[in-house]
Amino acid sequence: MPWRPTLVAAALGAAFVRLPPALVERVYSTHLYAGIQPLLTSLSNLIPFALFDLLSVTVAVLWIWLAARDLLRVNGRLRAFALIVWRTMVWSAALYLAFLVAWGLNYRRVRLVDALAVDTARVTPPEVKEAAILAAGRLNALHPAAHAAGWLNAGTIDQGLAEALERAVAEVGRAHAVVPSRPKPSILDWYFRRAAVEGMTDPFFLEVLVSSGLLPFERPFVVAHEWSHIAGIADEGEANFVGWLSCLRASPPAQYSGWLFLYSELLRASSSVDRPAIAATLEEGPRADLNAIRDRVARQVSPRLSAAGWRVYDSYLKANRVEAGAASYDEVVRLALGARLASGWRPLAR
Repeated sequence: MPWRPTLVAAALGAAFVRLPPALVERVYSTHLYAGIQPLLTSLSNLIPFALFDLLSVTVAVLWIWLAARDLLRVNGRLRAFALIVWRTMVWSAALYLAFLVAWGLNYRRVRLVDALAVDTARVTPPEVKEAAILAAGRLNALHPAAHAAGWLNAGTIDQGLAEALERAVAEVGRAHAVVPSRPKPSILDWYFRRAAVEGMTDPFFLEVLVSSGLLPFERPFVVAHEWSHIAGIADEGEANFVGWLSCLRASPPAQYSGWLFLYSELLRASSSVDRPAIAATLEEGPRADLNAIRDRVARQVSPRLSAAGWRVYDSYLKANRVEAGAASYDEVVRLALGARLASGWRPLAR
């Protein structure tokens, strides 16, 4: 059919054409996506299971059935393989274009590091150490109240955290009404736990999938991170930053979860000489929670599968113009320390 070559050509063009970030920001992210997100997420929230799972299974089953039919009915093995390859190209083109329209073009918008007042010269070893000690102090102070209040059940929307996310998104200059996704389990959960994937944003139906292996005090930050993606912040480091800012504006359990995440990132970014002094400032409660996270990872994660999965994800991010690839997760340290923050942890615009 004549539309199929056009579809493939359109996908190739969309993949390689460079659009000005300011144009993507103004036309797509601020207007088109801001209208799509509330609609798709509201619809996906009505369904108790992950629509991404349904889409994945449907596509896989149809592809296998049609491929088997071609191999059985088409004269000539080479011709059958050619039909299968061509169908795969057409379907991939359709899915890629749907991905770009529904969410993916957010990878090409103006980056937060270019929109906020960020001074990377402030990100020095002494500053990292000081920030890590600050994070440890916040964990020590928040631990009793956070554990006393407890954490919501998995799959529940924390309205306080949702409101905090909308404030944080507005404060970084990405304001639009964000409908939070109800966190859902996935048929991919075994892979998530073994590959150290804590959560995922479905880029087609704009729903959030969360690993069942997370500990309760990990979940608020992971959900806030994925909700930041739902808000149109595609870059992983930027979503970490906005997720952390969101947690700081929410309840003590969410604040505690956010500081747990940032403390771990800062400790990892610290020099080996500074780490013992930083760790010594932690009290027994937060230290026990961090040990529980390390035990969970050691128990659940397959190093080989995790390394392979992250290599694939690194290639995916680079294909979507994220030059740092999977290393973009580390951008949160540069943003948290380099961004100029007013009172209330409010980032200042450039």
